[in-house]
Amino acid sequence: MLRALRNIFRLIAIARTLARYDALFPADWLPATGGLVFAARVLSGFRTAPGIRDLRPGERLARALQDLGPSFIKFGQMLSTRPDLVGESIANDLSSLQDRLPPFSSAEARAAIEAEFERSIEDMFEHFEDEPVAAASIAQVHSARIRVAAPDDAASDDEANTPETREVAVKVLRPGIERAVERDLDLFRWIADVAETTQPRLRRLKPVVAVETFAESLRWEMDLRMEGAAASELHGNFEDDPMYVVPTIDWERTGRRVLTTEWISGIPVHDVDALVAAGHDLEAIVQKASESFFLQVFRDGFFHADMHPGNAFVRADGALCVVDFGIMGRIDRRTRYFLADMLLGFVTGDYERVADVHFQANYVPAGTDRQVFHQAIRAIGEPIFDRPPSEISIARLLAQLFQVSERFDMEAQPELLLLQKTMLLAEGVGRRLAPELNMWHLALPLVEEWMREHRGPEARVAEMTADVIRAATRLPKAVEAIEQAATRIADGEVKLDLGRTGPPQWPLWVALIVLAGLVFAEILI
Repeated sequence: MLRALRNIFRLIAIARTLARYDALFPADWLPATGGLVFAARVLSGFRTAPGIRDLRPGERLARALQDLGPSFIKFGQMLSTRPDLVGESIANDLSSLQDRLPPFSSAEARAAIEAEFERSIEDMFEHFEDEPVAAASIAQVHSARIRVAAPDDAASDDEANTPETREVAVKVLRPGIERAVERDLDLFRWIADVAETTQPRLRRLKPVVAVETFAESLRWEMDLRMEGAAASELHGNFEDDPMYVVPTIDWERTGRRVLTTEWISGIPVHDVDALVAAGHDLEAIVQKASESFFLQVFRDGFFHADMHPGNAFVRADGALCVVDFGIMGRIDRRTRYFLADMLLGFVTGDYERVADVHFQANYVPAGTDRQVFHQAIRAIGEPIFDRPPSEISIARLLAQLFQVSERFDMEAQPELLLLQKTMLLAEGVGRRLAPELNMWHLALPLVEEWMREHRGPEARVAEMTADVIRAATRLPKAVEAIEQAATRIADGEVKLDLGRTGPPQWPLWVALIVLAGLVFAEILI
């Protein structure tokens, strides 16, 4: 009861802020909110902020969420990946939600770093810039310089003892951010629980699961060691590609609340005029962005999921550089196969194939009319089939698929929603650089090659062989379990009394038969 009262009072304060930005429409998603809306309008004096009325609903909501603080900014960014929840128009407007807040003081940043490592700033850095280069909702970034030892193959002992310096970026969590986020997460959980309990139509969208997924990702984002690990994994995936750069991690100066990485210098990817003035080939940049994204999604199943323009730079040599690894996406092999089959089906106009892969992946509820679903898929694909490649948006195509999923009562697929959001951001950057190109069309040959390698007859044989090898490695354990059971029976530790007196022993026989079956199943699966 106390929790409910606390959250109701917080809701009123939040609704008041939404009223100031004329963004109270999310209250319509919850039951019995008429009184809350009226109270919010009264508390706001029926006034809205200047210039708000000319904005679209999603833009007004983005402004309100930014005013409400860090958790709400992140929540808005999460909603931008869920067009099935808020609609495509609002989701697109939330994509522009700026994750920027006023910086906290350099004294607090220095204190946080020294507390994390129990060392002085001067001991860790040759120079630490007090003015941050960026301040976001969760953390802010400072530039710094560190001392590094000269290479072991220096020409002389004197050179070997001469320290060198390297520029680094130091990311520091906001003071008290963990406590503030936990308070907000409790409110989000309460709202989701109320919505799911009182609104049956919302249950297929899994609001409680969505909030828990958001909470989990936010906790990971507030442990900067996890961001460092994500950057390190992505760096390893592209270690042999000098034209796609992921900064290295300085683990000596990285902890739960502090992340130190190699400094990235370059022109922001959205600054077209500066890129042209520097002599860069814009089409080559789009080509590289397309190839690298394809490799992340299909080859690795691990992709940068926060590809807004501020997180990508072009180095002087033309290399594409990325930063900020707080939000990453993973796609398992089965989902990658589904995605590749689906995209190729749309591109080639094979809508029956698109419908079939949805059924094969069990994304469509049992009992769905296959022909009606096929018709719905064709309705999405036909309008784009004969359009020029530069006018085709794969991200919007996926968004339309999510709208179809609601019609057929299909459960949301969070990993595909995050991918769709990332594609939308990447498409926006690509169209700004080279409007006549379509980055997904550029990647199509790579998709087709990947499909031949992973979905063709030879690939299936190789996959079956690998499964047999994996089964063989597990076989000794299954045999050992059977031997142990047989030994216990032989030693009299277990009596197999099949008579009618005493507790039945037949379950043991069943277990032995199942274990024996597993031995053969391991080979055949």
